[in-house]
Amino acid sequence: MTGRRGEPGMTVQSILTAKGTEVVSTSAKATLREAAEAMTKGKFGALVVSESGETVDGILSERDIVHMVAEHGAAALDLKVGDAMTANVVTCNRTDRIDDIMAQMSERHFRHMPVIEDGKLVGMVSMTDIMRKKLADLHHEASALRDFIRGH
Repeated sequence: MTGRRGEPGMTVQSILTAKGTEVVSTSAKATLREAAEAMTKGKFGALVVSESGETVDGILSERDIVHMVAEHGAAALDLKVGDAMTANVVTCNRTDRIDDIMAQMSERHFRHMPVIEDGKLVGMVSMTDIMRKKLADLHHEASALRDFIRGH
């Protein structure tokens, strides 16, 4: 069973192991239309904004685009990602506990967090990823308890 501090099943790394480490990024110079198309095509809720693909310059979420459209109308789609992105990005690392990351996301009202290691982008976790991991862990724990009760 999992659940204690430091156990591998409850860290960001366990999510990256399951989903992979590929991160799609965009340039701050891209238009919101281009970013929205990339999000739609890849079924992403957010893109890391990075000129190098290795560092995090910002993050652009679906909400950021919606806010810009609400403020500027359809013309917002021709604005630059840099105009809408969040520049002060909260990040995590592979060894951070899932519960801690989930609490930060809930408290600060965002759903995506880049994973940084040695100053470089190595992945992205979302609230959906966290919920999937927690549900899988609960299912595993319930199965183990059933087996224990049955004497297996």
